[in-house]
Amino acid sequence: MTASIHSAARLTLEQLRVEVADGIVDTVVLAMTDMQGRLQGKRVAAGYFLDDLVDAGGAEGCGYLLAVDVEMNTVGGYAISSWDSGYGDLVLAPDPATLRRLPWHPATVMVQCDVLHHDGEPVEISPRQILRRQLDRLAAHGWHAYAGTELEFMVFRDSYEHAWQSGYRDLTPANQYNADYSVLGTARIEPLLRRLRNSMAGAGMTVESAKGECNLGQHEIAFKYTDALTTCDNHAVYKTGAKEIAAQEGYALTFMAKFDEREGNSCHIHLSLRDAEGKPALAGSGPYGFSPTMEHFLAGQLACLADFSLFLAPNVNSYKRYAPGSFAPTAIAWGRDNRTCALRVIGHGPSLRFENRVPGGDTNPYLAVAALVAAGLHGVEHELPLPEEFVGNAYASDAPQVPATLGEAVAAFAGSQAAERAFGKDVVRHYAHAGRVELAAFNAAVTDWERRRGFERL
Repeated sequence: MTASIHSAARLTLEQLRVEVADGIVDTVVLAMTDMQGRLQGKRVAAGYFLDDLVDAGGAEGCGYLLAVDVEMNTVGGYAISSWDSGYGDLVLAPDPATLRRLPWHPATVMVQCDVLHHDGEPVEISPRQILRRQLDRLAAHGWHAYAGTELEFMVFRDSYEHAWQSGYRDLTPANQYNADYSVLGTARIEPLLRRLRNSMAGAGMTVESAKGECNLGQHEIAFKYTDALTTCDNHAVYKTGAKEIAAQEGYALTFMAKFDEREGNSCHIHLSLRDAEGKPALAGSGPYGFSPTMEHFLAGQLACLADFSLFLAPNVNSYKRYAPGSFAPTAIAWGRDNRTCALRVIGHGPSLRFENRVPGGDTNPYLAVAALVAAGLHGVEHELPLPEEFVGNAYASDAPQVPATLGEAVAAFAGSQAAERAFGKDVVRHYAHAGRVELAAFNAAVTDWERRRGFERL
């Protein structure tokens, strides 16, 4: 069950009926999350939502929403939707627990949806369902996952329209120098950052802080952790809302993993477990203050990271972050408060958790968190031993490496028995195909780099 959204922003269906009758709300955004982690759906009249869609169990949307590329091109090779099957509909079933206000749009609320077949069965390859399945597996062990995602983004003093028309070249970053932790640097765009923070609080998220980052115009807004499903729901709303608010203010911002040759946009994911009584499951009396559960769970992360990287880093661009000395990991190792490792363990006692530093700003949070849970369960169910912590510079180590390309990640995922056991054959086949589609599109493209390098001199 999704945790309650912050009370000031949360609406029950009964409250929504009152506000619609009073003319306070007139629009409901009905949204599901697609393979790329984007919100897709419809804006519907609030009265129609209450009078028709709620009782009907939702609205319909074309099945190709889970079978297209980033450009929304129809792509062959998917079992769920194709020309041969007539591109039929799926059901977008609203989850009432996600009903929230969208303060950056007047008189508007949003409800997030599960994707169902017409017989009411969940669509197995839907990202939200993939996470739900892993959380159900976790619950069978008596545990619940709590997560936090740290999204970095780059802000430009250009509109999205100008950025598009200029081919995303010669944009003006909001900061002209490294503003990491700089109060002065964040002050340069505090009106935008403040609106983002307050708007997200008004949408039900608990905002912690905003800080500058290393790249030009790069910033991060952090939110308090909560149960894993709610964190992913919030992440999807925040990512869309931030772009919408930036556009309203005449800015453009991007979460793409690697915009230029400087630092990329990361999305570090923190994960911890609690038992049925709410007690921390990872802390204990063993080495490093770990419980046996923590040892096995963390060992599973190491064992599965390469195989599951497609769920952490889904695009060609994702893999350009991973470079020595970049604060993006290359070594599959764990260390205590060691930012050179792919897995960083921090906190102690009730706050003990691990941080996976592999995902970038382009990650799909549902798939990434599902991968972390599945990897941990692999370690627990096989009672994998935890290697000694890595101390020092993991970039210079001989540890196994994070996949260097999307091609490597697709091959590892497609051939992984651990992935097939955790997610099922249909999910593995579907997302491996999505990775190959992305690779084919990139390999068919001619880039600016190739033109600059070869137009005259080759």
